Amino acid sequence: MASTTVVLITGASRGIGKGLLSTYLLRSNHTVIAGLRDPSSPSSQDLDTLPKGEDSRVILVKIDSSSETDARAAVETLKSEHGISKLDIVVANAGISNYRSAPDAAPTPKFVVLSSGAGSISGVDMLAVENTAYGASKAAVNFVTRRIHYENPNLIAFPINPGWLQTDLGNHAAKGAGMAAAPVPIQDGVNGITEQIDKATRAATSGNFITYSGEQLAW
Repeated sequence: MASTTVVLITGASRGIGKGLLSTYLLRSNHTVIAGLRDPSSPSSQDLDTLPKGEDSRVILVKIDSSSETDARAAVETLKSEHGISKLDIVVANAGISNYRSAPDAAPTPKFVVLSSGAGSISGVDMLAVENTAYGASKAAVNFVTRRIHYENPNLIAFPINPGWLQTDLGNHAAKGAGMAAAPVPIQDGVNGITEQIDKATRAATSGNFITYSGEQLAW
């Protein structure tokens, strides 16, 4: 019997988070955990109707990035109600909580943060739109993710720039820059991100800032 890969995705109700959830859910033998602000909302409940690969399932849990207790409560719920004892891949798409999820429980655990080119301090003079607060928040999350890399030698941890995606936020920013829409379709970003996660290693990827196409970005 094939082993099950357990993937946790926060901010999974729409946009890139939902795209990643849908893609992983189509793979066989995958348990995909959707971290959601409100699992009871119609948009959250609709996630359970997404197509699934053989022996794959989706679990909805409450994880609000502004809460200091949701992440710990979600871990306890996953253990007690769903028999989840490990997380193979964590994709942080809606903030980072206190990361203490027993990474040694999985053979090659991966912690991936969806960042942005706006978080590159070296590239601050090349930003096409005004986004000081957003860029600063992404630079901070890059720092945290790199520290997680250094503090957890058995973990593969890295931030990834998903591209300027055609999400609601991405298209809004694009229109502010005089463009009709953002340049990267959501599924293209999703495909690139999952490819980079699949092939990520501690030696080659962890602790680096990369794009969805695998290029390294300057901090």
